[in-house]
Amino acid sequence: MTKRQGLNEKEKLFCLYFCRTRNVREAAAKAGYVLFPERNGQKLMADKLIAAEIKRLEKLQEVSTQEAAAGYRRIAYGSVCDAVRLLFSDSPPDPDSLEKLDLFCISEIKRPKGGGMEIKFFDRLKALEKLAELSDADERDLPPFYAALEDGAKALAASEVKNE
Repeated sequence: MTKRQGLNEKEKLFCLYFCRTRNVREAAAKAGYVLFPERNGQKLMADKLIAAEIKRLEKLQEVSTQEAAAGYRRIAYGSVCDAVRLLFSDSPPDPDSLEKLDLFCISEIKRPKGGGMEIKFFDRLKALEKLAELSDADERDLPPFYAALEDGAKALAASEVKNE
């Protein structure tokens, strides 16, 4: 029996859909395994190449979540000094100096017909809310062992309060 070298398109799709939905049956059906998707999905999950691909995709997803959190942090806590400097400058900046400005927090810049400049910033409160959501999601994704430890610690703390 020869070893397979890689995954076919259906198997790759299954991995992608599984990472998105965490549902074997749904991932198999969306990937094109229309007859007996549950059974086919279970067979695919037993394959070592499939498991390795899912692990690789999950690691990529982890990185993108960290990048999103970094972006939200930058919006929520970033400085507006460069935007104010741009707003009060008498002449438009040259491209070299514009590249050096930190304008990450800006969502829109307009020059109205009457002159001047209009600058809109991303909403800092929404960025903080998104950061909180990402933080809550990280806490909920604890492995079962750690979640059980956390629950045990809470129960122990509650029983100590009752005994006092």
